[in-house]
Amino acid sequence: MAANPIALDVPIPRRRVTLPPLTAKLATGLIIGAAIVLFGLIGPLLVQDPSRVSDVGLAGPSAEHLLGTTQTGQDVLAQLAYATRGSLIVGAIVGVLTLALSAFFGIVGAYAGGWVDEAFSLFTNIMLVIPGLPVVIVISAYVADRSLLLVSVVLAITSWAGSARVLRGSTLSLRSRDYVLASRVAGEKRWRILAVEILPNLIPLLASQVVFAVIFAILGEAGLSYLGLGASDSFTWGTMLYYAQNGLALRLGAWWWFVPPGLMLALFGAALSLINFSIDEIINPKLRSQTRAARRGWRMSREQLRKAKESTL
Repeated sequence: MAANPIALDVPIPRRRVTLPPLTAKLATGLIIGAAIVLFGLIGPLLVQDPSRVSDVGLAGPSAEHLLGTTQTGQDVLAQLAYATRGSLIVGAIVGVLTLALSAFFGIVGAYAGGWVDEAFSLFTNIMLVIPGLPVVIVISAYVADRSLLLVSVVLAITSWAGSARVLRGSTLSLRSRDYVLASRVAGEKRWRILAVEILPNLIPLLASQVVFAVIFAILGEAGLSYLGLGASDSFTWGTMLYYAQNGLALRLGAWWWFVPPGLMLALFGAALSLINFSIDEIINPKLRSQTRAARRGWRMSREQLRKAKESTL
């Protein structure tokens, strides 16, 4: 006689799923960054011409102009959409150029070794000691017709050396690993060892350097544009702040003119910083453990902290 199965109506407790701090930090940065990128891509297709002048000057936010108008009646939302796209273009160009230059002079030079590494390292050191921002200011001041491409190329040329030094040190460490030496003994081609054995281990570091380059590019371009030395034919967050300063927006109380570009600049910089910090913690697990230890320390009382310090002595 077969035994009847016993039906149990005991509810199974569900475990609450919480994101670890590293995942939460990375997700926050990705969500904010993706929203701003989406606005920069789609926004210019949905707004009017940002240069169109109207007779409604310095009007506050309304149903017709969601972010108000400038001193000459230009729509601030339209300018913000085009400015977001312009700043993202600068960041993308500088990120790609910095990745290419730093990878070539840092990774390829370190893996090749010999006189190639010495020459690349010397050139990188020369570019590293050249002050980047003053050079960019001088070049921008002497060039009358400044485009986004020119500003991006100048920013990339003056900012890749630091990333190249970091990549060179990591490549020198990876070049002496056992699996790389085993590949050489097995007769693998040099380019295949570089592409298969070394580059995959440098992807997190490359991503971190690219994110840092994008942050530097957007902030650098905003600083140049605020000084009147940015791109002369495009809208960026920096040019919006420059025109707002010249139009006495702060003195006239037109907060809707300068707060949106400043807020977008701060939010995108914070998002990229969160992503960069998360990548750094992925690369170096010691940072992750230190961060968790510090977070536990914040939750501890003073008495618990005193006992913990006494126990470690």
